[in-house]
Order: sequence, then structure tokens, then C-alpha cells
Amino acid sequence: MLMNMKELLSIAQENKFAVPAFNTSSNMILRGVMEAAKEKQAPVIIAIHPDELSFLEDSFIATVKEEAFKSEVPVVIHLDHGGTFEQILRAIRCGFTSVMIDASHMSFEENIAITKKVVEAAHPLNVSVEAELGTIGTTGNGGEYGANEIIYTDPEKAKEFVDRTGVDTLAIAIGTSHGIYPKDMKPKLKLDLLKIIRETVQIPLVLHGGSANSDDEIAESVKLGISKINISSDIKDAFYKKCREILTEDLGAREPNAIYPPCIEAMKEVIYHKISLFNDEDKVKCYNK
Repeated sequence: MLMNMKELLSIAQENKFAVPAFNTSSNMILRGVMEAAKEKQAPVIIAIHPDELSFLEDSFIATVKEEAFKSEVPVVIHLDHGGTFEQILRAIRCGFTSVMIDASHMSFEENIAITKKVVEAAHPLNVSVEAELGTIGTTGNGGEYGANEIIYTDPEKAKEFVDRTGVDTLAIAIGTSHGIYPKDMKPKLKLDLLKIIRETVQIPLVLHGGSANSDDEIAESVKLGISKINISSDIKDAFYKKCREILTEDLGAREPNAIYPPCIEAMKEVIYHKISLFNDEDKVKCYNK
């Protein structure tokens, strides 16, 4: 069941759960995500970063669309952290149902201007738009860029931004970072700030940098109104750790159908946990009313 982000998250917001957006950079990862979502009857977002799309090429999106069409699970195909208008247009042309324009590093007025431009291009084609206000940090070991200094989202600025752009979802900065946190780095989410933003802004809110945060804080953020959480490093870490283990144990291993199934299963354990943590399990029924 293919839909756009506005359709998907309006129901998530109403029913107080968050939909995971899993960064999907291979057919193996796609298979694991879709299998786990079906098994847990959990709506899901297939997120693809521009760098991942450059590696996968546009033809991969046809495969994702086919998986979505034949599934009873609600699926969104989402461009994660689009950095330019050209990247947005590429995503729309090849079949994404949702795009993110990340101009959070620009000035407030520049961010508004490019976001409005994206909304004007996307909405007539039934493609939803996510933007970001404030900056997500970086651990230095993720596949996505982040800022060296977190700039927390200002609630009043967030309201003005939404009102002036017509954006469908908003990624906010409350203390997360991209990547896996080093042992000496302990993230702390500003849940009090989240409460204020949730009271100030009506559209669904998004949490980036969702890998490796405290389960308690993530679960609380969902209760307080986060409707989408991005996960990339955690699932890839599980997949490739298992892959390295298999290849180390059997130096002659070469057949993909022998190497990858255990890697997919290891990754699915992480996906199951995230689905449960986000209160996303058994929520397909919310879309069938």
C-alpha cells in the first residue's frame, strides 16, 4: 500500500505512534525491512539518502514501488536529507512519494524560500514535503552529515516556518545526532522542548538521528508527539557485523543466498525492537478503517 508521508503520519499522529524510517541502501536491507514490517503489521517508511540513491540508481525505486504495491502494509518512499532542488526533482521523477529538503544549515529566510519552492513543485504531484529547522548533531561515524554544534529548534520560529512554507512534516532538533554514539558520548533529549514544540506546531514532528539513543527517551518522545523516527546506523551495524562474522568463519563463502539470509535475520531483530519501541506494531489496522 503506497502512500505519501502526509497521509501516513496524520494517522500516526492521531493514534500516538511513530513510524520508523529505515535507510535502505540495498535489496537485502529492503527485503529485511519489508519482511519485518509485514510480520509485525507495522507501517513503514523506506528512506533513501541522495548518496544512497546515487549508488542504487533510479531503477531501484521501481523495485521499492513493486514491494509497496503488493503489500498490505502502508509504505512511503522518502528522500532523506535532500540537499538541493535538483535532488528533489530527481526523486519526484523516479517515484518517491515524499521528499525532504534539508536547508537547516542556511539562514531562516533562505530555508523558508527553498522549502516553499519544493512545496510548490511537490504538492501538485501528491508528493509530501519534510523540512528541518534547527540542526542535528554528528558523531562523525554515520553515513549522513550533521552539524558539529546542535542548534535547538525554536518553537515560535517553527510555527512561523510551518505557516509560511506549507510544509507537511517538520524535523526538529532536540538533542540527537547522526551515527552511532561513542562510549563517552551520552545524548540527552530535551523532552521539555519537545512538549512546547508539539503544543505550538500542528503538523507531524520528526526525530532524526534515532539510532543508539536511550530507549526510555525515545519511547517518551513518541508519547509526547513524535510521529516519525529515522533509523540508519543501527540496522546497518547489525547487518554488516553478522556479514563480517560469516565471512571470517568461512573464508570460502561466496554465494549470496548463503551469506545474506543470516545477516537479514540479525538486522530484523533490531527492526523488531524499533517497531515495538515506537508503538508501531499492529498499526496497519489503523489504515483500514
